[in-house]
Amino acid sequence: MKVLVPNSFPLALDIDGEVVEYNIKEAIPEAHTDADVLVVWGNQPSQLKEVAAQLDRVRLVQTLMAGSDAVLAAGFRDEAVIASGVGMHDKTVTEHALALMLALVRKLPTLHEAKKEHRWAREIGGRQPLYTKPVTTLIDSNVLLWGFGSIAKALAPLLTALGANVKGAARSAGERAGYEVVAENALADELARTDILVMILPDTPETDKALNAERLAQLPEHAYVVNVGRGRTVDEDALLDALTRGTIAGAAIDVTRVEPLPAESPLWDAPNLIITPHAAGGRPIGAEALVQDQIRALEAGEELRNLAR
Repeated sequence: MKVLVPNSFPLALDIDGEVVEYNIKEAIPEAHTDADVLVVWGNQPSQLKEVAAQLDRVRLVQTLMAGSDAVLAAGFRDEAVIASGVGMHDKTVTEHALALMLALVRKLPTLHEAKKEHRWAREIGGRQPLYTKPVTTLIDSNVLLWGFGSIAKALAPLLTALGANVKGAARSAGERAGYEVVAENALADELARTDILVMILPDTPETDKALNAERLAQLPEHAYVVNVGRGRTVDEDALLDALTRGTIAGAAIDVTRVEPLPAESPLWDAPNLIITPHAAGGRPIGAEALVQDQIRALEAGEELRNLAR
């Protein structure tokens, strides 16, 4: 068993076999194109396609990313099992999503600007009503988590603990982890009642520009939008228009369609928009344990976890 691990993440694997570190920016050396397992983290799509053409014996491609779209598109041989890193980013993305939500409702951008002006922001401090539109507290706010996977299941209880009313949205309706999840064909009515919409959708052809001008128009003017999923799931032109016209109260995005976000992008100057540089995840938790378990299951002929193909 030969396992290729990326130089972008330290993996001290305790397995029976040969572990070889490879450079994620280069082709695999000829001596190691017979690898059985490839671990992926931070590889560019072009490099993955090159590697896919090289590894004609690979049996498992294990990405540490929550999404496996780039690996699936690379063209690895049909016999290879492809598995994602679902679950390893739940806690960090949950932290970041919560931070962005609180930054919006607690007006941290306004306070940052006031600090630069040496101005005591009286419109925010002192005696204030508890309930306003836009909301200034998560207490009794209506939060909709669009994309109700493992990250949403980690985030929802924290929001509940802070007093929010939480629902999910997904392709099919039902109850997940104790929360009501509405089907996407019923989104219009749900969006109209939403104070904070959190996007946690994967990048698939079906989710491309899922939050478009029509969906944004279904939100009330006091609503906030937070995206910690994938940049392609939001129509950025429509988001910019909604922020500029004030048809939503604000937004916070950790992901964009093109990353890094080009300096000339009008999003940088959009009103009431917080931008973070894809910082929500980036620190897979439990990577070594997952990779080791996957390799042992592969050797034993047992079912693997997080299968994408």
